[in-house]
Amino acid sequence: MAKDPKPQNGGATRAGSSGGRTPGGKGRTRPPVNVVTPQRPWGLIAAAVAVAVFAVAVLGYAVVTVNRSNADKVTSADQIAGLGTFEYAGAQHVTTPVTYTESPPVGGPHDNEWADCTGTVYDVDVRHENAVHSLEHGAVWVSYNPDTIADGELDTLKELVDGRQGMMLSPYAGLTSPISLQSWNHQVFVDSAADERVEQFADFMVFNADFSPEPGATCSNPAFISDPLVAGDQTRVGGTAVPSDAPVSETPAP
Repeated sequence: MAKDPKPQNGGATRAGSSGGRTPGGKGRTRPPVNVVTPQRPWGLIAAAVAVAVFAVAVLGYAVVTVNRSNADKVTSADQIAGLGTFEYAGAQHVTTPVTYTESPPVGGPHDNEWADCTGTVYDVDVRHENAVHSLEHGAVWVSYNPDTIADGELDTLKELVDGRQGMMLSPYAGLTSPISLQSWNHQVFVDSAADERVEQFADFMVFNADFSPEPGATCSNPAFISDPLVAGDQTRVGGTAVPSDAPVSETPAP
């Protein structure tokens, strides 16, 4: 009988070896790979969303506030309800008392010295001839009836005027309404300091170069603050009398 051929060198399978496979025909087992699932930074995302929402809310509130504020602003004099308009020429200096047609006056002959109007709050009925000169410089004169205005209303007017360039506040005896506001050739009467026309008039008329005969003239007069003249006082007058034209009222004030 023929003998079985001997296996060729290199052709025999080593004991315990199966060509890189484990006994039983199974493949070599690799160590398991640890798969780390990325964690989403939910806390940071939530915080960012909260900040964004807050920013939008703040911006929205600011826009609404500005819109409400601008809603009451005027861009022309005729938008102020009940506004009285007049026509007076400037530069009419006199040394004698003046009997004004309007009360309080809104223009016409006046003293050479102006009442300080640098946001000045007076506790006296300022001499009208000096107050009118302030109007000529572009000031707004807020006056009130001391007998009819409430304390809270007066506090509101003081807050509006105090320290604000181009404005002054004073009592005015016999005023037909609790409050009136005057600028050169313009006037409005109101019953309450909360009336929207108070701020409308102040914002639009103060130093309005379209209406004041002497735009850019100073409102400062420290000497008048330290020694303010009162209505009817003729102890200190200045300037030379200049003939004045008769005023023409375009729209009578109430």
